[in-house]
Amino acid sequence: MVYNYELIYRADGEERMLKNELSDARVRLSVTDDGERHAVLLEALADVELNSYAEADHDFFTKQSPERPDPKGDLYFINGYQSWTDTREYYADARERDVKALPRALVRNFSLDRYGDATFYEYDKRILHGYDYFYVRGGSGAFVANLNGERAYLIIEVTRRIGAVTLISDVRGKKLRAGEQYVLCDYLYKGDRASGLEAFDRYCPKRDVKKIFGYTSWYNYYQDISEEILRRDLEALDSRFNLFQIDDGYETFVGDWLEVDPVKFPNGLSGIAETIHEKGYLAGIWLAPFVAEEKSRLYQTKRDWFRKDAAGLPVKCGGNWSGFYALDLENAEVRDYIEKCLRHYADMGFDFFKLDFLYAANLPDYEGKTRCEAAEYAYAFLREILKDKLILGCGATLINAAGRFDYLRVGPDVSLIFDDVWYMRFLHRERISTKVTLQNTVYRSFLDGRLFGADPDVFLLRDENLSLTPEQRRALITINALFGSVMMTSDNIATYDGEKRKLLSESLALFESARVIGYSRFDTVITIEYEQEGQKNTIRYDTEKGVLV
Repeated sequence: MVYNYELIYRADGEERMLKNELSDARVRLSVTDDGERHAVLLEALADVELNSYAEADHDFFTKQSPERPDPKGDLYFINGYQSWTDTREYYADARERDVKALPRALVRNFSLDRYGDATFYEYDKRILHGYDYFYVRGGSGAFVANLNGERAYLIIEVTRRIGAVTLISDVRGKKLRAGEQYVLCDYLYKGDRASGLEAFDRYCPKRDVKKIFGYTSWYNYYQDISEEILRRDLEALDSRFNLFQIDDGYETFVGDWLEVDPVKFPNGLSGIAETIHEKGYLAGIWLAPFVAEEKSRLYQTKRDWFRKDAAGLPVKCGGNWSGFYALDLENAEVRDYIEKCLRHYADMGFDFFKLDFLYAANLPDYEGKTRCEAAEYAYAFLREILKDKLILGCGATLINAAGRFDYLRVGPDVSLIFDDVWYMRFLHRERISTKVTLQNTVYRSFLDGRLFGADPDVFLLRDENLSLTPEQRRALITINALFGSVMMTSDNIATYDGEKRKLLSESLALFESARVIGYSRFDTVITIEYEQEGQKNTIRYDTEKGVLV
């Protein structure tokens, strides 16, 4: 493979660059390439701190034909940083939303830059960028998959309008002693999406994933839940369900996981867990194990448990609740506390753990580690604690979830208005939006069953407390059924009329037996082909209106 490359690192107190050379006095590179897998190994000849490694001008990208000298019409799959980050196929003239373009006071007051990669990636209006998985289809073609997920994220940059691609290994902060070795990059590459997915199957073969059809309390009551509400909605479920999950609102404050609200749940949670099991369902519980909100007892009394930034201030992770902060995962007392909380609910009988806001594990800097290594350590820690319990990750980086979590949310939260209220549409790329999450569900679907079971978030059919039109509700449940391994709702299904019950039954049949053959985008419409019981079907989804057409 032909390409140009550049390594930037620090040694002896100075920043240095190695460009299109395999060695200098302080580092030595070795390259292996078998025609579809490319890896670069670095050997430190002195103590070094890595900044970045970038490759450009690869010859495996299928070039434009002479009749089409520019990338207009080509589609670039841009995979967002974490679960909630907007992800789709972009045309080359599209632009990414940069939260830093908003007024500074707004960003600062609501911590809008903390949900995604804005604190460590410099946005450029000329560039589209994504993480770890990438393809191009149209007049050009390519497929790339990062195989170095234990060490470094692979950032893929596309120069808008001309379609030039650069691969950047996010090794910033990695420190090596003289004599140590480190894999700078390791990725699978092909000249088109189809052959790329075929090769990807050899590295990440598809596996059987237990399908989840369940209830979660969040998207109807949010934090306003109680034992009465949960028992009422639990009673309404039938034998088709296999999960009942209690979401946020049972705890006194986020972070104080062992303190259940005595007003909402005077009898605690163990009795509800027992009733869930009696009905034959898995019992699920929500926690955000790496954070605590400002009003929590934990934050007020254990300030030294929180990771500090360069100025010595706790690292804020966002504006939810009363504002929330990252726990220091290098602190043994913190790890003991997280383990105590998770084991408490595991011992209570909960089988399914929705673990949220996991990006907080690598939002702070950890000395000598890349951001990817910090997440690897944190997610492995969760799996070690919960052992064979089912884990649904949320607000998490995708490549680190692979092999650690059973399921992963693949889009932002569903909104009760199709694209949320108007002013929210100008915020960060992780904002709540049914419009966004439906596209994430479609475009990240090739990772379903390979890295994890995909959770598209909930469907909602109810009439109360909801502004989605009947046509939008139909599109939501249909796409979730076709592309997900998890199907959940927050509706009290006892309120469903005959038409809603019929739609639910039809959608469950899709969920259980349909197989997507392929999908394609033209302008704002996605055409989806699927097979069900030997019959091929085609539907078209309008991404702007949120309806099937």
